[in-house]
Amino acid sequence: MTKDPVAEAKRVVEDYLERSMARDAEGARRYMAPDCTVIFTGGRAMDGPEGPPAFNARRYAWVKKRFLRTDAVLDPDSGAVHVWNTGHLYGAWPDGEAFDGNRYVDFFAVKDGLIVRTEVWNDSAEILLHRAGLAEAPL
Repeated sequence: MTKDPVAEAKRVVEDYLERSMARDAEGARRYMAPDCTVIFTGGRAMDGPEGPPAFNARRYAWVKKRFLRTDAVLDPDSGAVHVWNTGHLYGAWPDGEAFDGNRYVDFFAVKDGLIVRTEVWNDSAEILLHRAGLAEAPL
């Protein structure tokens, strides 16, 4: 029986995200191709699964993801499965104030069972601008 590449890619992404939230860099690395490209919020290029948690340690006291959905489609041109995991971040800012409902979208390209590219977007910058009184419009 042949594995469904779309279902397998969704499983790879969700397992990777669980390992990442557990701060298990070695566990997360098992789901990444050696030359995986990681683009974090603000377009920051990072190396490996250690980069995002190190960045987040300065932005949040702690943060987790609440998955809402994981969608995927096979890209027939590249042979990769494109996966989007969406949901909300929850946690606490460095000052200890709790937050929830911070939208995020994570994109992944999965090929041959490994993540070859990931990109991360969320509303944290907008929320921080609002908290600092610098937002152009109310949230």
